[in-house]
Amino acid sequence: MEDVMAGPFGQLFLFVPIIILFYFLIIRPQQRRVKDHQAMISNIKRGDTVVLSNGMIGKVTRVEDTDAMVEISQGVNVPVVKAMIAEVRAKGEPAKIADKSKPARR
Repeated sequence: MEDVMAGPFGQLFLFVPIIILFYFLIIRPQQRRVKDHQAMISNIKRGDTVVLSNGMIGKVTRVEDTDAMVEISQGVNVPVVKAMIAEVRAKGEPAKIADKSKPARR
């Protein structure tokens, strides 16, 4: 009797669990992150404090369909593509504090 895994379809059966594993470990979590980011972007409103993908923090002064105007310093407004907003902080939410057991670098 011929071994089941020796035939042409035997190797195909080895790839099916690998494909399923990739789906649940890589593709599905990435789709969830994209969906959460799109929901965050669609809920941006004037007055929100945002963190841009390059690390700048600013306050939203105007929101349009695909872009927003962000005030990064007093009187300095820059147009930003909404997709490049990495994080939306609530009004008055403080920045995340680093671990106090480690001394701060200067």
